[in-house]
Amino acid sequence: MDLDRTRRTPLSQDELAAALVRPGGPWRRVEVLPAVGSTNTELLARAEEGEEEGTVLVAEHQTAGRGRLGRGFLTPRGAALTFSLLLRPPVAPDVLGWLPALMGAAAVGAVRRTTGVRAALKWPNDLIVPAGLRAESAETDGKLAGILADADLVAEAPAVVIGMGLNVSQSRGELPVPTAVSLRSEGATALDRSSLLGSFLGEFEELYTVWTAAGGDAEASGLAPLYRDLCSTVGRRITVHLPGGELLDADATGIDEQARLVVTTAAGEKALSVGDVVHVRPRA
Repeated sequence: MDLDRTRRTPLSQDELAAALVRPGGPWRRVEVLPAVGSTNTELLARAEEGEEEGTVLVAEHQTAGRGRLGRGFLTPRGAALTFSLLLRPPVAPDVLGWLPALMGAAAVGAVRRTTGVRAALKWPNDLIVPAGLRAESAETDGKLAGILADADLVAEAPAVVIGMGLNVSQSRGELPVPTAVSLRSEGATALDRSSLLGSFLGEFEELYTVWTAAGGDAEASGLAPLYRDLCSTVGRRITVHLPGGELLDADATGIDEQARLVVTTAAGEKALSVGDVVHVRPRA
């Protein structure tokens, strides 16, 4: 039997909806598309037309997947868990920057519990396996997933669409760059995407419920301490690639109340937002 075929069972929309949608729960609709340009782009367009909160859009194959700063990516059909969520959180706009962090924390919890892979977070939006925790000896962190958020803030009920593409069953040869990894390449054998999605949405629901009940206060809800604990960037010497090609050598010392990365440089301390940076790289 072809190993890849057994690990790339198509997702069942009916089965996912039966398992995930419940009265009073946050997930009101689950839709699986055979192919789509980008789940974030598709769901944001629906949000602008009034789609309700709690829609989960999953794609077997993305033909125009987007990362941060418009970076594109492709994955083999059925090899990744690629999905987006539509949220209309009842919080102030200035705390919405915590949503990618919340999604990352939920992803770490789901991956660790479901597969045993020792995932962590890299600020601002990557799910990684740190170099020292890789299945095989490696000098660099391995990227498992990227997280992207889009927002429609002009609507009466502002919407945030947040998506993730998690590498699940790709072989080493199917991964796009040497620094990318998959759950399979990291030794996981629990590669059922339905189980992974269910685990993730359960983790997300728990964190999101507490965070919104606290009015988006990441400290009071416990989200900020959790994120700091899971973020491998904090405590490292880094090089920050800034727009225009400038490089900033710094020590990453913390995450502030707005989910910004706090760094210390020769010129003093500063806080960097997601929009301030192109790349954050650990220094040797």
